[in-house]
Amino acid sequence: KTAGNYAASMRASEQARDRGCTQVLWLDACERKYVEEVGTSNIFFFINDKLITPPLSGSILGGITRNSVIMLAQSWDIGVEERPVAIDEVIEASQNGSLQESFATGTAAVISPVGELLYGDISYPINDGKTGPLSIRLYEELQAIQYGHREDPFSWRVKVG
Repeated sequence: KTAGNYAASMRASEQARDRGCTQVLWLDACERKYVEEVGTSNIFFFINDKLITPPLSGSILGGITRNSVIMLAQSWDIGVEERPVAIDEVIEASQNGSLQESFATGTAAVISPVGELLYGDISYPINDGKTGPLSIRLYEELQAIQYGHREDPFSWRVKVG
């Protein structure tokens, strides 16, 4: 990733920080209604026991951790949907209680729970601001596989030397 890729996001990040937020949830550039990613990470929503993430497009980088999360969830028989996610759907799910968790994925952060969304001037809590059980399970399993504490059923690890 080059610094030039993120230069345009600096102003939005500064505005988000001024409002007490730690990251920016990016919407699509055309309609400005579909979630794309958060900061420089992929985003997931756990709604009604389904793990939902935006599909890869020309503007979303397909992360390794994103793919690993999808594979793990599927291996645990958790339904995974890669589809457009409207911000209105996320807000509605937060309001009606069907948004169980949300988290970002990335190489450095692995799994970063989202405890709250600020959209407009309204704050929408997610799981009472706590890290959810799926986020914890995914994080612990990914770390255990990466560090060789658990078997690697996906052949992610490669012995070097």
